[in-house]
Amino acid sequence: MKINLNDLRMNAIETDENGVIGKETIFHFHQTGSHVHAEYRGGKIEHGYLVGINHGQSLEFRYCQLESDGTLNGGASTCELRMSEASLIQIIENFEWESRSGGGRNVIQELK
Repeated sequence: MKINLNDLRMNAIETDENGVIGKETIFHFHQTGSHVHAEYRGGKIEHGYLVGINHGQSLEFRYCQLESDGTLNGGASTCELRMSEASLIQIIENFEWESRSGGGRNVIQELK
């Protein structure tokens, strides 16, 4: 089953200690064909953008974000797309910072 992210609003339900997003960070996804982009903000994120490709069961993207303290960061993510037990779309994100050291794992889930 191919998962389409168009017009979904999502937030982080699990965050890595090396990450910046949180439950207050809301993502709004758009998808045309396999091309995906999203805007996100909230919590420690003033403005964030991502652009990538949805392969149906996986997603790869690059992100950049301006944080509320004025820090500009970015990196790349490879993700698994899956359905939760509650039939909500989840993105299991494995991210790697390009603007600083480290990486980690976040779980982003569709808002009801």
